[in-house]
Amino acid sequence: MVVSLSPPTLSRRRFLKITAATFGAAAAGTQLGCTSDKAAGEKGIRTVATTCDVCFWKCGLIATVRDGKLWKLEGNPLDPLSRGRLCTRGTAGIGMVEDKYRLRTPLIRTGNRGAEQWKTATWDEALDYTAERLKKLAARHGPETIALFKHGIGAYFVEHALKAFGTPNAAAPSFAQCRGPRDVGFNLTFGTNPGTPENTDIANAKTLVLIGTHLGENMHNSQVQEFADAIRADATIIVVDPRYSTAASKARYWLPVKPGTDIALLLAWMNVIVREGLYDREYVGKYGTGFDKFSAEIADKTPEWAAAEVGVDAELIRASAREMARTRPATLIHPGRRTTWHGDDAQRARAVALLNALMGNWGRKGGFYLPGYIGLAEYPGVPKYPKSPKGKADNGDPAAKRWPFADQTVTTGLREATITGKPYPLKAWVVDATNLLQSMPDRKRTLAAIDALDFLLVIDTVPSEIAGYADVVLPEAVYLERYDTLNDDALRTPFIALRQPVVEPPHQQKPGWWIGRELGKRLGVEAYFPWTDIEEYLRTRVTAGGFDWAELKAKGILTGKQPPIYVDDGAEVSYDTPSGKVEFWSQQLADKGFDPVPKYTRPEAGPPGTYRLLSGRAPMHTFSRTIGNQRVAQLMPENKVWLHPAEARKLGIANGARVKLRNQDGVESGPVAVLVTERIRPECVYMVHGFGSESKAWKAAYHKGASTAQLSTRVKIDPLMGGTSIHTNFVTLVGPSGTIPQVAAADKRVGS
Repeated sequence: MVVSLSPPTLSRRRFLKITAATFGAAAAGTQLGCTSDKAAGEKGIRTVATTCDVCFWKCGLIATVRDGKLWKLEGNPLDPLSRGRLCTRGTAGIGMVEDKYRLRTPLIRTGNRGAEQWKTATWDEALDYTAERLKKLAARHGPETIALFKHGIGAYFVEHALKAFGTPNAAAPSFAQCRGPRDVGFNLTFGTNPGTPENTDIANAKTLVLIGTHLGENMHNSQVQEFADAIRADATIIVVDPRYSTAASKARYWLPVKPGTDIALLLAWMNVIVREGLYDREYVGKYGTGFDKFSAEIADKTPEWAAAEVGVDAELIRASAREMARTRPATLIHPGRRTTWHGDDAQRARAVALLNALMGNWGRKGGFYLPGYIGLAEYPGVPKYPKSPKGKADNGDPAAKRWPFADQTVTTGLREATITGKPYPLKAWVVDATNLLQSMPDRKRTLAAIDALDFLLVIDTVPSEIAGYADVVLPEAVYLERYDTLNDDALRTPFIALRQPVVEPPHQQKPGWWIGRELGKRLGVEAYFPWTDIEEYLRTRVTAGGFDWAELKAKGILTGKQPPIYVDDGAEVSYDTPSGKVEFWSQQLADKGFDPVPKYTRPEAGPPGTYRLLSGRAPMHTFSRTIGNQRVAQLMPENKVWLHPAEARKLGIANGARVKLRNQDGVESGPVAVLVTERIRPECVYMVHGFGSESKAWKAAYHKGASTAQLSTRVKIDPLMGGTSIHTNFVTLVGPSGTIPQVAAADKRVGS
């Protein structure tokens, strides 16, 4: 049943159909965001230590303000994540403050969903209206029918309010659409996962294997710095990638495998290492279980067998396997991120984990170190969340999970519950700092779910695509204008980091902690917010942990006692598996009807004349989040589609020609330029993900490049944990009129 509820009465003067003015476009030449009215009279230079939020790495930084205006951002030398240096997008975070199209004021929808028509509202009006809608839905259907989709620590207090209200349904796309298969594969093997950030000892690795991991393009700060350290130390770099990526250009061994054949390569590598007795026998004997069954399973997976599948020479497979074994245990096969590719990704990740286990590198220098963690206590006196009798809605019947090894909430599972009503319907979504139309595949399915909703609240800093479908839009302050909850990630050195405001929001934007508390008050869960303000909340937790609040505010980073991080130095290692050991043959998987040792299945081919669409990252962008940031858009204003020269000649397409991509289901992208390059296998094309925004309000991002998310209509679901594949779509290249573009239409130069 659709709840009919009239929006609050707003004056005619405050009615606005969405235009550039609604979202912050000012008179020509005006710069917004860097200076608020209150700071206009500020003189001199001051610095503030805080943490970045352009990606999830959360690097410590020092912000400098000159005469009230945000001037520059630099790495905090005390921070173990930035090590005193920021990446390109980190230094360009100023662009998020000065974005003239950012959201300014709360909005309430007046037109159809997706029509981008709203009334402006005060914060009281927008929050009262939101709380009234949510309470009516909860009264009729239960609070569980409200779902949160989130990204980053900025959503912490909104999640806190909704869990206090009674919903267990909170999910981040990063599980089902990014790192979930990796974490599950490692959990099934080692009983733990590599963490976020990963506990990879890259700087000390003597051999580093990157299998679909694009260090240098995947710009996670400290890992890229360590990658440079490893190269300087003459470490062997082995790269497996259909593209000649930035990392591949640094490699001693480059294996340009056919997409979807990673498991075949991993099995062949393990076959060589086991058959030739090159594995760490002492480690396997002491910590492993099921090794004999495992070795029997891979006995016939020779390099010769794999060569026909992966498309690289058997001797290259054999030589690279021997090189890994030569430098063990200081050999690291990187676990990767964004590992949702072909639908068998948890088993692929398990194969990566097993190969690492053969190296004996868990808790060893040059492998995976054992991180330290401070673990601050929560604020005292906060009631426990109510327990829902219905359980979560994402994974089917709670008593018989459809994805038995999913240990976090699956976003696509929540989407399906919204559409199907099983195990129970979801009636409202709260979407905080994640653009679901770009971060989830199968956009048509996402829109169908949104159409089935009674209410959609979006909290964001910019008018993202998902905001165009919202009933209420709340403008959040950007990370340089707000406090967030504390960061105390596990790392080599235990630490706590503080995000605190550097400048004030220029208009009516509010921080997430304030939005969460004010919404919580209106939902009747004020008891869950017993602190007077955010500083009291943070100070209480910091001082209870034995740290000095004033010192943390001044430095931005405080470190704890350094524990041993290697077994050889006294660190204790344990494996939280059912056997208490590294599980080479998994009884857990066998009991659920899955392969106890990963098996290779040849990937499905696309329709004749199509190319498999691959997607990835660029060092200056964080997917769709930064496309409208003019500071980094200068470096990459649009993406391009990579095409091999042989295919370009066959199709008569020149370097620089503009084409559209049409996928196997007839969905077309926006126009995109072709990059003709030998750096990619002929049977696939490649684009950087995050471009092609359909939000007319975010003019800086609108129709910039082509969207890989829009083309990802064919999805395979990982049976172990519900991850969604992103490399299972195929495209043809067509001109704007539906024909193949001619060479004369663009630069005839062929090259990279």
